[in-house]
Amino acid sequence: MKPESQRVLEIIKILRRAYPKSHTALYYKTPFQILIATVLSAQCTDKRVNKITPGLFKKYKSVYDFSNAKQSILEKKIRSTGFYRNKAKNIIAASKRIVEDFKGKVPGTMQGLVSLPGVARKTANIVLSSGFKKAEGIAVDTHVKRLSGRMGLSTEYNPEKIEKDLMRIVPKKAWLDFNYILVEHGRKTCKARGPLCRECLVSRLCPSRGIKR
Repeated sequence: MKPESQRVLEIIKILRRAYPKSHTALYYKTPFQILIATVLSAQCTDKRVNKITPGLFKKYKSVYDFSNAKQSILEKKIRSTGFYRNKAKNIIAASKRIVEDFKGKVPGTMQGLVSLPGVARKTANIVLSSGFKKAEGIAVDTHVKRLSGRMGLSTEYNPEKIEKDLMRIVPKKAWLDFNYILVEHGRKTCKARGPLCRECLVSRLCPSRGIKR
């Protein structure tokens, strides 16, 4: 086993112990709901999304309801998440595609998910891991992007290139929760405005220890 793979395994082991129940912070009950919530979370906090989704899912109870939604009304419901016009357009279009091409069921594959309007690999990975317990890749959001750079797991800036780097060194059996443990660690310790290296459980394994960036 390569030293880098050993380091990654140790990081995963430590963070899993620290965050044993890590999962997406988004509110959802079905694969379709996590799809909608993840689309809404783009450029928005999970906390903000969780404030509107319970009411949103009460009004629009199924993919059929969303596919028939009037865009102007949906825009008002999701306005606080930002970029609401584009999000509403994509949500309605994706819902129609699911109804027409997938018999009303959210596709449980990467290929099927990325064929939906407004769905790229990050969203698809979250839907697969949270909604289907499937791992076809690793979701790269702002936290994973930041921590991957600081921990020396990738030197790339493009999310898809970062994902490829991670998939090469992170064991596939860890893909399912790798995003979630990094997100938890990013929120608690390896913060965007300044990492708390003295409190970091994996600082001895991090090449950026003590460096503010």
